Amino acid sequence: MSTVQASTTIAAPAEAIFAILADPRQHPLIDGSGTVLASISGPERLSLGARFGMDMHRGVPYRIRNRVVEFEEGRLIAWRHVGLHRWRYELEPVEGGTRVTETWDDSRYPAAGRLAFRLLGYPEKNQRAIEETLVKLGAAATRA
Repeated sequence: MSTVQASTTIAAPAEAIFAILADPRQHPLIDGSGTVLASISGPERLSLGARFGMDMHRGVPYRIRNRVVEFEEGRLIAWRHVGLHRWRYELEPVEGGTRVTETWDDSRYPAAGRLAFRLLGYPEKNQRAIEETLVKLGAAATRA
């Protein structure tokens, strides 16, 4: 397994959803993993190549620096940090709102790296986190 993903339809326009995803200050509010604590550096609005830092916590507190590696205004945003895995959001306007697909992709790692992620339980942990993130994203987008 190289990716885990989930999709949902949110009753909000793609622009409103994308505005939340492109604002790193909003990430702690929509994070379903419980690891993203705060945005600590970077622009208020992300773009291709933008770098942003986050305070994190997974057992112990740490900071991570991310870079936007895919970007299509209103449709697609993805970032990664020093690791090769990336978080990706695809938005597709549909009747009644926007279909949002979040993906965690570790396919850029060699097989041994992907095996290590599986042994550490990351596919399952990330699947649950993605599903919860989509719920929180939907709530945030429909409140806006």
